[in-house]
Amino acid sequence: MVWLKKIRSWKSKGLSALAFILSLLLTLGLAPSLRAQPTYPEIRGVWITNNDTVHFLDQGRTQESVDRLASLNFNTLYTVVWNSGYVLYDSPIARREGLQPFDPKGKQGQDVLADLIARAHRRGLLVLPWFEFGFMAPSSSELIKNHPHWVTQRRDGSKTWVGAAGEVVWLNPFHPEVQAFLESLVLEVVSKYDVDGVQFDDHTALPNEFGYDAYTLALYEKEMKKPAPANPQDAEWTRWRADKLTAFMTRLNQKVKSRKPNILFSLSPATYRLAYQTYLQDWLDWARKGILDEVVVQVYRTNLESFLEPIQRPEFVEAKQRVPTAVGILTGLKTKPVPMPLITEKVRAAANNGLGIAFFYYKTLWDIAPEERSQRLAQFKALWPVPAPRSLAQKFIPLLPPEPLDGKPTAKPKAAPKTTPPAPKPKPKPEDGFPPEPTLDPALDSFYQ
Repeated sequence: MVWLKKIRSWKSKGLSALAFILSLLLTLGLAPSLRAQPTYPEIRGVWITNNDTVHFLDQGRTQESVDRLASLNFNTLYTVVWNSGYVLYDSPIARREGLQPFDPKGKQGQDVLADLIARAHRRGLLVLPWFEFGFMAPSSSELIKNHPHWVTQRRDGSKTWVGAAGEVVWLNPFHPEVQAFLESLVLEVVSKYDVDGVQFDDHTALPNEFGYDAYTLALYEKEMKKPAPANPQDAEWTRWRADKLTAFMTRLNQKVKSRKPNILFSLSPATYRLAYQTYLQDWLDWARKGILDEVVVQVYRTNLESFLEPIQRPEFVEAKQRVPTAVGILTGLKTKPVPMPLITEKVRAAANNGLGIAFFYYKTLWDIAPEERSQRLAQFKALWPVPAPRSLAQKFIPLLPPEPLDGKPTAKPKAAPKTTPPAPKPKPKPEDGFPPEPTLDPALDSFYQ
């Protein structure tokens, strides 16, 4: 009887069928939360790495690749322009610095980046040049030979670092000359090409054991009135360096936007605690400050279980409320192809969590794969049967201001007390051979957990 009276009441008020259904769902508690999720075009991207660039030197092959990606309903290309100390587009700045000893033009004499952008735009794809190496460079590169004082170091004076890119050194991101150099490359690309944005990643950062060069130590002592701590993981020392990186990225964003206000300022970082604690990259703070227009978080895990946990963390929840957010998924390496069923499971899991996708990397989509090429292509087609167009005219506007992760106003952590710290928490076991994310400094637990 109660329901009959409510139905008659709704009908008497002239409610539409849609309104009637929504009201019914709300009454039953089955409707989505009234706090609406932000709406924006889904990111469906792929990185074009230095392993792929040879493929795009030929205009015919470039057109074939763009057509295929468009037909599979991709919408964004992240193409590398800064890698291993070399600039991969036609750059007067690079030639002046001796960083382009090769001819960057394509087989038909074309500007490869301009050609890719034009062909991609005709098929509705966005193109964001990707400054992959950030503040990293091989120790043997011309850049380091020309500017040895740009390199930072550990407390023991050592400078080399070994990672996925091999043995490298790190440019000092706090040095004004280093900042001016990277800024000049970014603004050159923005001014010269019809780009839809620029992307940086986890190398626009600094491993926390670095920063003990003379310039940075003097700057810290001048500002903080005390020497830099010997412990590279000291909370205050970590925060100071992270804030310096944030300040640089803020200025860089402002200069990019002064040239082209509507293009995207994109970042592809590591998961948050790893990014901040290990690489001084406080990307969640960047999103809160409005520096970023999209975030593509790298979650390169080798099974579904270890992939699911990171993408459900609070950092993803908050990021999705602020900017278009996607997850980077590994489609394979030269020596480690990834089977399509695992890729499909990850894509579906990301979609179920409201996340877009960017695949790493182009050549491993179907050229380096355990399945036949035709089978792989058919399975990619099944991932996104419906297009999801993106354009710079589509702006991301949250329907309501995002709430802090803990429901309280965001505040910076206090410096660690000058007392004997408690015993460190045991480190978790590595997931699938990946190094574990660092346990948090006890002084930062409440802020970063």
